[in-house]
This record gives sequence, structure tokens and C-alpha cells, in this order.
Amino acid sequence: MNKTTYKINKMDCAAEENMVRMKLEKLENIKAIHFDIPQRKVDVIHEGTAALITAAIQSLNLNSSFINTEETDDQMLLADAQGQERKLLWQVLGINIFFFALEIITGFIAHSMGLVADSLDMFADSIIYALALFAVGGTIVRKHKIARVMGYFQMCLALLGFVEDFRRFFGEGEVPIYQIMIIVSLLALIGNATSLYLLNQAQNKEAHIKASTICTSSDVIVNIGVIIAAGLVYFTNSKLPDLIIGGIVFSIVARGAYRILKL
Repeated sequence: MNKTTYKINKMDCAAEENMVRMKLEKLENIKAIHFDIPQRKVDVIHEGTAALITAAIQSLNLNSSFINTEETDDQMLLADAQGQERKLLWQVLGINIFFFALEIITGFIAHSMGLVADSLDMFADSIIYALALFAVGGTIVRKHKIARVMGYFQMCLALLGFVEDFRRFFGEGEVPIYQIMIIVSLLALIGNATSLYLLNQAQNKEAHIKASTICTSSDVIVNIGVIIAAGLVYFTNSKLPDLIIGGIVFSIVARGAYRILKL
């Protein structure tokens, strides 16, 4: 593993950092990029030679210069960071699998489309976290490809959810048990808030971690929506609030998928 250092004199803020990152993320031999904006330096951890990296940086016309390339022990630091990242993803994966099982079971028991929709959202997130685990230690290009897979998968689940919601809307069905909706949604809210806290503590902000954070942020909003729907079911004694929140949930899932695909 090699570390190549560059001086980029015009890298004054995050805008130039993003320019460099977007340019370099196309190169498959890059393992990590470390920016030091105050010193206007960037360290690139990579395999093989630095020729393509140097050419990519110089093409940005930011008054850059090559400093040196050396073998590095940063691979050990990278391995430590990857270990912490895997631990984080396993934690949030476990939380989502547990609440997927809880919500889909209680959703059918309570006749609640909102809980069923939220359970499928949790299932989508579980797949996303599992895919993100495969991204740990991969190249930046690979991480973006996996983030794209996450987005397409989540979009498919959103479309399937819309179909099921419309089917129940125009068919007969029982009024959901609002007490179960409230209790389970409160528990899921605690679980998602915990996952979001863990993800926000991660120093790694690459595409697959950003995608995971987007999904969990959407889940917190969904949980609050299901609680509100349960209250409306109580006051109206109707299944419509539950079906409406189900449709809204899948809209949020689709929006989250779109944001992931834009990363």
C-alpha cells in the first residue's frame, strides 16, 4: 500500500475538497483520501503507481504539486477504521432486523398497513446495511456502485408498497388496533434514533455510509407518522389514516432511494 501526498494551493474550503474527491473517486486503485485543508494537502492511500492520480489532480487547475510517494503503515490505521465501521454496521443491521420482524408480525396482528409498510422499510434498510458491509475496505468506485444498488432496491420496494396500499384502500379490511400501532412504533422510534446516533458518530462519510444515514433519517420520520396515524384511527374509528400513512411511508422510501441514487 502506498501513500502519495499532494500540495493543492487553491484548496481553501470544502468546495475544492469536493472537486478533488469527485475527480479521484473514479479511480479504482484508491483506498482512502485524507484532506488537510489548513495545510492545503491531500494524502491518497492507493495501490500501484500514482501516475493517474497525479494527472487527475493536475487537471483541476488548483495549482497542485506532487510531494512524494511512500510505503505507509496507514494500512494498519485503515484496517482499524474498517473494523470500527464493520462493528457499527453490524449494530444497526441487528437493530433493523429485530424491528423488521417485530413490526411485520404485529402489523398483521393489528391489521395495520402502516406497521407493515414500516417493517418493509426496515427490511430494505437491513439489506442496505448488509450491502454496506460488503463495501467496507473496497475502492471508492465500488462503494458508489453499492450505494447505487441500495437506491434501486429501495425504489423497487416503494413501488411494491404502493401497489399493496392501493389494493387495501379499495378492498375491505378491518380497522387497525391503534394501541399496538403506538407501542410498536414508539419502540421502533427508539431503535432508529439509536441507529442514527451511531451512524452520525462515524468519521467515515463515504457514499455507502451516507446512504445508510439517509435511510435511517427517513425511518425516524416514518415512526412519528405511524404514531400520528394510530391516534387518528382512535378518533375516527377508520382504516383510512393507517392506509394514508402507509402510502406516505412508501413515498418517503422512494424519496430516500432517489437521494441515494444522486450520491
